[in-house]
Amino acid sequence: MNGLGVPLVTPFDEDGDVDEDALADLVAWVTDGERRREVTAGGSHPSGVDFVVPCASHGEAELLTVAERDRVTEVVVEATPPDVDVLAGTGHPGYRETREQTRRAADAGVDGALVVAPCPVRHDESTVAAYYRDLADESEVPLYLSDTPQFTGTALSVETAAALATHENVHGMVDTAGDFDAFQRLRERTREEAFELFVGDGSLLAPALDAGADGGVCALANVVPGRLKEVCELHLGGEDDAARQLDRRLLELDHAVTDEYGVPGLKAATDYRGAPAGAPRRPHRPVDDDARTEIETLVDDALP
Repeated sequence: MNGLGVPLVTPFDEDGDVDEDALADLVAWVTDGERRREVTAGGSHPSGVDFVVPCASHGEAELLTVAERDRVTEVVVEATPPDVDVLAGTGHPGYRETREQTRRAADAGVDGALVVAPCPVRHDESTVAAYYRDLADESEVPLYLSDTPQFTGTALSVETAAALATHENVHGMVDTAGDFDAFQRLRERTREEAFELFVGDGSLLAPALDAGADGGVCALANVVPGRLKEVCELHLGGEDDAARQLDRRLLELDHAVTDEYGVPGLKAATDYRGAPAGAPRRPHRPVDDDARTEIETLVDDALP
């Protein structure tokens, strides 16, 4: 797995239920550049994302039941083109639930499972490391660590992550901690391992690629997947300065749909692009009109 991944938002209908048709349409939208009618400055159509991530934090996974997450994963697998991978979020507060969700995701045909550290109770690192090792031993699919201390309250140290990277069924990590120094240290510690390291912050995509990241899993890819894909393609083409300039152009939009307005802002921006994001599930509330106007202006500014 490498390149650009998108932690899909989960569309809900007017009754608050998962809208399966909208979800399938969203998958098609993020994976098909020509369908979005996006063009680069050079006039080409950027390709879609390289892999999709259902049931991650930006997909309101914590508000979905086990059965709902199971069905979301099934719909995404069915809708995803064969050349695009599916990395499903399967983490729960407890080991038993996480193990069951991972088994169900494997049955659905995913290519890997993305697992957050157990929360909301904080655990010491030896407990978290044992949790991941045991899960990797039992998992039917490759396991990817998700370092999201802003959500879980538990940050994986470089030492713990590097030790887990030696497990044959731990294939990588998505780092959304925002500690770029730790990210670079982990990359250096794992260069000899078959360990795929992704940045989970769109504002750090270009710098992370420069530092040896295998790609990014960026919430902003729900909104402007073509622009983030262009960052990746510029980097691969050796145009690092252009990649960094484009990434900087996306900074304010990325901040608005993650740190400032969260999932409601992300859904508002995705909806503005014409993609079926749906309403946020309670306790989230839709953004107000002023925030929506601000977000829409930022989206316009981010497009070619």
